[in-house]
Amino acid sequence: MDKQQWNPGSLLQLSGQYWATCTLHAAVKLDVFTAIGDMQLAGDDIAQKLAVSIDGTVRLLNALTAMGLLEKADDKFSNTSAGITFLSKESPKYIGHIITHHHHLVDSWSKLDQAVETGTPVRARVSDTNPEWRESFLMGMYNLAMTIAPVLVPEFDLSGKRHLLDLGGGPGTYAIHFCMNNPGLKATVYDLPTTRPFAEKTIEKFGLTDRIDFMDGNYVKEGVEGSYDVAWLSHILHGEGNKDCRQIIQKAVSAIEPGGMIIIHDFILNNTMDGPLFPALFSLNMLLGTPDGQSYSENQITGMLSGSGVKDIRRLPVKGPNDSGIITGVV
Repeated sequence: MDKQQWNPGSLLQLSGQYWATCTLHAAVKLDVFTAIGDMQLAGDDIAQKLAVSIDGTVRLLNALTAMGLLEKADDKFSNTSAGITFLSKESPKYIGHIITHHHHLVDSWSKLDQAVETGTPVRARVSDTNPEWRESFLMGMYNLAMTIAPVLVPEFDLSGKRHLLDLGGGPGTYAIHFCMNNPGLKATVYDLPTTRPFAEKTIEKFGLTDRIDFMDGNYVKEGVEGSYDVAWLSHILHGEGNKDCRQIIQKAVSAIEPGGMIIIHDFILNNTMDGPLFPALFSLNMLLGTPDGQSYSENQITGMLSGSGVKDIRRLPVKGPNDSGIITGVV
């Protein structure tokens, strides 16, 4: 891929890109797309539905139209297909929760220079924040997983596997999809007690309460109870330092029966640590919010696995959004 050719224009475009980002965030927070729905509405009607100022609303609507997220005709606004599909709460493909989570990160990203200077985080971990932030994070993970799981899960042959451990599984989205794709499989979601209500609600929504249970625990500080023949670790290693990651993998491996499988899903850097772009940026996000979290390279993750006695370690040729990747091994 050709390198970006930087000039004053492209640098200024990048520098001001957050204006468009904040416009999207504001629209999602105010629930503009849900308010419009499948109608064509004047700006003052939308403002009235949202109980906000007419002038501010019209400016926001015009900017969203310029961004291609709304359409405008005869001074009335309507949703584009993207707006109604992904940004309206009435849609099953709504991704507003993860956008709200991104909004909650804006303040810390504005302090990146401080984090770089000190090498310490400038915000609390999501698990230590208020319920609103936790909900947007957990349901944001649900938003993302609902788009990724249907693509990734069929890549794994779990025939003969009986019990899956979804370690740090949040609302249990991957456990749900693994069970839906493997009728003989049951699963356990292991996560913090504050996550339980979100997981149980999601599992019940899919009618899988008889096959998926939830286990309270902190996988960094505590062990893993039970016996499993496959463990799924999705986007949890990047939240911890190298030492804790090795211990987490060892705990998972210890709970897997001989011949069982461990699967790592994360944002994976190349072995020179300078790409792809999103994992490199995400490593900065972990600097902002965790004491030791970071993105890891393929070599680092395979080293963690082999250090726990995992064999037949392979990088699968599948890639999720934002360059997430899969590494598997046999215990």
